[in-house]
Amino acid sequence: MSSASEDRDLGMGRSIPRRDFLNGIAMGIAGACAASAADLGAAGASLQPPAGSAATADATAYPPLRSGLRGNYPSSIADFDGIRSGAYARPAPSDSDSGEQYDLVIVGGGISGLAAAYFWRRALPNQRVLILDNHDDFGGHAKRNEFSYEGRTFISYGGTMGIATPYPYSYTAKALIAELGVQVERNSEFFNRQLFDTYALAPATFFDKEHFGEDRLVHRRGNWERFFADAPLSAAARIDLTRLYGSNADYMTGMTIEQKRAKLDQISYQDYLLTIARVTPEALPFFLGQGGRNNKRVDTTPALEAARHGLPGFDGLGLDEHEAFREGSFTFHFPDGNASIARLLVNRLVPAAVPGKHGMLTVVQAPVDYTQLDEAKSPMRIRLRSTVVRVQHDANGRAPDVRVVYRQDGVTRQVRAANCILACYNALIPHLLPELPAKQKEALQYGVKVPMMYNNVLIRRWSAFQKLGVSSISAPGMYHTTTGIDTASSIGGYKAVTTPEEPVVLHLVRNPNKPGLPRKEQNRAGQQELLSTTFEQFEREIRRQLGRMLAGGGFDPATDIVGITVNRWPYGYAYTYDSLNDPDVPPEHRPHVVGRQRFGSVAIANSDAGAAAFTNQAIDEAHRAVQELFVAHGLT
Repeated sequence: MSSASEDRDLGMGRSIPRRDFLNGIAMGIAGACAASAADLGAAGASLQPPAGSAATADATAYPPLRSGLRGNYPSSIADFDGIRSGAYARPAPSDSDSGEQYDLVIVGGGISGLAAAYFWRRALPNQRVLILDNHDDFGGHAKRNEFSYEGRTFISYGGTMGIATPYPYSYTAKALIAELGVQVERNSEFFNRQLFDTYALAPATFFDKEHFGEDRLVHRRGNWERFFADAPLSAAARIDLTRLYGSNADYMTGMTIEQKRAKLDQISYQDYLLTIARVTPEALPFFLGQGGRNNKRVDTTPALEAARHGLPGFDGLGLDEHEAFREGSFTFHFPDGNASIARLLVNRLVPAAVPGKHGMLTVVQAPVDYTQLDEAKSPMRIRLRSTVVRVQHDANGRAPDVRVVYRQDGVTRQVRAANCILACYNALIPHLLPELPAKQKEALQYGVKVPMMYNNVLIRRWSAFQKLGVSSISAPGMYHTTTGIDTASSIGGYKAVTTPEEPVVLHLVRNPNKPGLPRKEQNRAGQQELLSTTFEQFEREIRRQLGRMLAGGGFDPATDIVGITVNRWPYGYAYTYDSLNDPDVPPEHRPHVVGRQRFGSVAIANSDAGAAAFTNQAIDEAHRAVQELFVAHGLT
């Protein structure tokens, strides 16, 4: 709840660029809502496209500048309810047929869809290819956010941050990154690692009064004993947490390594802490924002996974369970995250849209002309704001034999293709292609997308961080569990911040979950929360939290915040398996393997099809889908 006086103090009534403000209207879990003109950015005309951009002064022509509610914004998923309910199951009327025919139609313009187009065009350069995507920008979760303030453009990422992975890159994925001109071994040249040292900044934890009895910011300098001594925790919690983060005894003495692993594989990290490491329950609130990958938290992360991720409490067990493969050299972080990878792909696919020859040094500031993405004369086209609602093999069996029905600006249209790749949200595919076998449909709907929020806030200066001596803040019990200064990278003429008096983008992360529920149910609850929360509510939580955490540094949310972009992803990252929530079956029986099987002239890609939320997986699934169609139709 909020009051008028609190909203005034937070600056809720202040004018900031808030395009898509009406995108924040409440929605149900199905994502049904009316597409609004606000989706096109009708308000907040004070922001302009970056210098050199082919976009006009109207930011509707340049999606990265749209602020307010982004990510899976309402009109991008407005047709999902109708898709699920079968509203588009019957063939589209003939008057919706555009007459367009393609060799390949790809559903989904994220990294996987763009990579599929790249592999196809590289092998068959003269064929006609169309990509359809439901968003107003290409890249999928590789989302670019921009702010223009005081004559300067500030760039950040609203989704996937980098191409790093704890698993080996395949030859195919490595080769594609190299072909795009990204030299991963040069990443350290562009990241200013000395900035925080220059100003003596360190990570900190904010303990909120709702969970810890008082608001207190505690630096993580020095040893853990000092840190916990300064934290508002009970004496018992301090003792146990200091022990846990120090040198632990063997809490499973008498068991062999194999027995320990088997036991840890079947209990949660929370169970391990409470029943094996014997940590007092009073310490559990400290772990609210911690856990494994993919939004798993302390109660849903298998203890063995926690050990492999280096979480505290296992060093005395003799497991040596740190992940064997950490390809640190395959790390590269553009200021806009993987959006630059998407731009490099579009540069190769539709050169007129990203003119010039670009690599890692030029792509960040390369002009993008969105009007060129869907030119009729181009053999390769990308059609945005086009939600595919039905895919069907032609009943007459004539070529091209796949019809793809989509909705654009409230109008139903269809195109035909010889081949189709569904590089989209896999759980929606059974509703797009209801002719699939029942077993395959069940497998495709097994996973539940991981809900996430990546919020970017432009502030006038970051002197409050300097005064407090902090670079990033974890907040276990608060709305956003992590907040940090996004210093970005200085690359190809784009300059990262260097002094506390400069404006800077803050990056706030929220992984909504409901502790106590099974993991899939936590994901569903998080989806519901994101879909039913208005932009105004998101904004209020952002202002409240920054105001509380940075109060000691003189931060005023009413005057210091100059821009907010909320990237909500109710249908976020690919579901991954774990030993607590998923059956142990042979690899070939995993739901993602059963679900991704080719069906006639339709192949399936997307990182969902690899059950791994990583860029290399999206690329590999794209390559597999292309190869399946090549083999099936003798196109090689």
